[in-house]
Amino acid sequence: MHPVCIQIGDFKIHWFGVMMALGFLAGLLNWTWLGRRENRGFNACSDLLLWIMISGILGARAAYVLSDLPSFLAAPLTVFRIDQGGLIYYGGFVGAAVALVIYARRHGENVWSVFDFVITAVPLAHALGRIGCFLNGCCYGALYDGALAVRFPEGSLPWWHHVREQLITRYDASSLPVHPAQLYAVAANLVIYAVLVLVYRRRPGAGVTAALYVVLYAPTRFVLEFLRGDQRIALGVPLDAAQIMSLVSFLIGAVLLALRLRAAGPRAAAAES
Repeated sequence: MHPVCIQIGDFKIHWFGVMMALGFLAGLLNWTWLGRRENRGFNACSDLLLWIMISGILGARAAYVLSDLPSFLAAPLTVFRIDQGGLIYYGGFVGAAVALVIYARRHGENVWSVFDFVITAVPLAHALGRIGCFLNGCCYGALYDGALAVRFPEGSLPWWHHVREQLITRYDASSLPVHPAQLYAVAANLVIYAVLVLVYRRRPGAGVTAALYVVLYAPTRFVLEFLRGDQRIALGVPLDAAQIMSLVSFLIGAVLLALRLRAAGPRAAAAES
């Protein structure tokens, strides 16, 4: 586990940036594969990727900066250092969703159909991004001394956190053992990805796949938050901001899924008759 992938002199390429780029590439390959069945060529998928990449990163970074605004006001240039981590998933999701609505309107496509197509790649890209988090040391887990526990090296984010909490000293070579929370997220996202692709290929109706993603991811994120050891956004209640957002997302997703399934029912019956 080391945040730097390549270093030449003072020039560094961080693993977080590498894995984020691989996540976007994996999403493009996924869309190209699925798009063969619906006349979405590589150029159309590349166009989609550009919209998602820009809006998703801006939304995710904006949410992260707002969550720790005093620190960024003290060092404004760090706002642009996304290569070192610092993205909030739900912010990126909202940013990308807004961009997709605009994209669908501009291209005269059904908004729900575009969401269904795009959402299949989200958990795959997210899984690769979480590997980047693991290598970077961010989004680390809570203290845990079980069979799956991991230790992060000296100088890593969890190491510094444990030093500040006086759990270890500056002379310790690694952090205390913690949950590999990032790898839990990797496994969960890969399962969600497999489910979404299977459902999408069955053509369940516009919006069903997108709503299903929210229904599957929100409770997963809610549970994984209990295993996180990094600083969370507190709201003065037992649950953190991500968990509150997960609960709201799940309720919205469940309602949308029910509505989209109901809307798909008559069309499916008409197609069979």
